[in-house]
Amino acid sequence: MAANRKLKNSELDRKTVAEFKEAAKTPIIVILDNIRSLNNIGSVFRTADAFLIEKVYLCGITATPPHKDIQKTALGATETVNWEYVEDTISLIAKLQAENVEVLAIEQAEGAIMLNNFNPEKGKTYAVVFGNEVKGVQQSVVTASNKIIEIPQLGSKHSLNISVSTGVVLWDLFSKMSL
Repeated sequence: MAANRKLKNSELDRKTVAEFKEAAKTPIIVILDNIRSLNNIGSVFRTADAFLIEKVYLCGITATPPHKDIQKTALGATETVNWEYVEDTISLIAKLQAENVEVLAIEQAEGAIMLNNFNPEKGKTYAVVFGNEVKGVQQSVVTASNKIIEIPQLGSKHSLNISVSTGVVLWDLFSKMSL
């Protein structure tokens, strides 16, 4: 059996910053609601870059670039991904909903739809809200959201790191929207 050769970085067809800015984006917006860890914020930027996410909103206590601990995990994705700081998550949600964006809180809550059962509509833009590492998405934000999406978990913890949750949700939505 022939061994498969790993690709070199030069073979990955990476977009330049300019090419990324010009590329058609996946109609997904990420909202980080009071994220404490700078490394988690950087990881979210890197994942948003991977799936050509439209925009990342940093809300509440969520730190903003430039910061060395964000950059350490973002690996330059803060330069490619469009982002904005908005202090109040609730006002941001209202603004996005007025623009026909469907807001999805990623949380464990009554009435939540399991991620594997959620099917995004073609042509619709979605904003996904990820919450604080300890407290999750604020109840007021859950209440203001159009839907609540839960990542199915079968183990004893029922808790994923926010950067892992972001990767799972963005991959799932991206793959369903790309069909």
